[in-house]
Order: sequence, then C-alpha cells, then structure tokens
Amino acid sequence: MICAADVRLASSDAYFCVKEVAIGIAADVGTLQRLPRVVGNDSWVREACFTARNIPAHEAATQGLLSRVYTDKKAMMAGALETAQAIAAHSPVAVQGTKVNLNFSRGRTVSDGLEFQSAWNAAMLQTQDMGESMTAAMTGKPARFSKL
Repeated sequence: MICAADVRLASSDAYFCVKEVAIGIAADVGTLQRLPRVVGNDSWVREACFTARNIPAHEAATQGLLSRVYTDKKAMMAGALETAQAIAAHSPVAVQGTKVNLNFSRGRTVSDGLEFQSAWNAAMLQTQDMGESMTAAMTGKPARFSKL
C-alpha cells in the first residue's frame, strides 16, 4: 500500500516488507508493479520481495521508498501535519495538476510530458488560482482558494 501514496514518511522504528512469498504467493495488490517504479533499483526490489525480510526505515529511505524518516511517531505525525499544511496552502488545482502531470510523464518522453503539461496549464488558466497566488505573494497574505 505504501507504494500507492504520494508522500511516504515513517518513524525510525518502522519497517517495511513484502511478505507474500513467506506465505506461498506472489504479491497481488500492485506492490510488484509499483515498487520497482518507486525505488528504481531492480536488484534491491527483487531481493526485498524474494526474501520477505523486514526492511528498516532508514534503508527504505536510502532506496527512495520514503521521503523522510523521523526520530519517533510523535515527530513523524508533526512532520506529516506540517507537510499536509504546506500542500494545502497551495492552489488545489495546481497541486492536482502537478500530480496528474507527474503521473502522466512517468515512462513517457519529455516531449510527450511537455505537450500534456501545456494543455493542462491552458486549462488551469481558466481558474482564479494563479491570480490569487500572485496577489498573496505580493501582499504577503495567505492565499484563499476555492474548493474543488
């Protein structure tokens, strides 16, 4: 499931595993399809999946599975809230557009990604969000965006 998340955080005592081989099956909920794309290290992915071992948070972060590792659960929850608040302070149209374009561009050429991005940005110009963002930046006041 962690592979389906946009931002992945953990406390230093967390561990991750792909346990299916330990119970006699291959992982069947998208792990084998997503994990190689998330970490980009095929050898490490295969070793983790074939051995079903527990992978400590710091190793998972080193391999690119995690954005950050915090000292403990309390610090992680505070960091997660801070990250969520930082994301929520931005235009929901821009955040969603960024996600859609990151997802679209994975596995495609830069040219295809730029073409898709230009169409998306043209549509985003139809919202009030860019003007609201610029006004907020010039006045130093927080932006107030319409709900999606």
